Amino acid sequence: MKVKIGALILISVFALNSCKTKAVSDNTIKTNIKEVVKSSDVVLVDVRIPEQYSEATAKDAVNIPLAELQNNIENLKGKKVVVFCNKGIQADQAVEILKKNGVEVYDGTTWKNVKAIQQEKQ
Repeated sequence: MKVKIGALILISVFALNSCKTKAVSDNTIKTNIKEVVKSSDVVLVDVRIPEQYSEATAKDAVNIPLAELQNNIENLKGKKVVVFCNKGIQADQAVEILKKNGVEVYDGTTWKNVKAIQQEKQ
């Protein structure tokens, strides 16, 4: 019985610590996204298809569709990159791809969010 209680406590501690770490890192990214978007050395990447990109996007954004992202990783290495799309789903996928390949990447979620940050007064 003591072993079962001890194991339960140990599992609970690991579970709580893993949740805590994730929340802290998410908050850090969200806190810094405005600063990152407004920095002069950032590359803004719209990962939507060209037709969507041509309709509207954030200022100075380049279009690298999610399907072509893997082929453009070398061009993004060594740069600070913010990715975004329509709803944030493709941006999440882009973040994972770029992180796995050693790119400093931030999730801007949507093009409207990035554009709103750009338009904010300092």
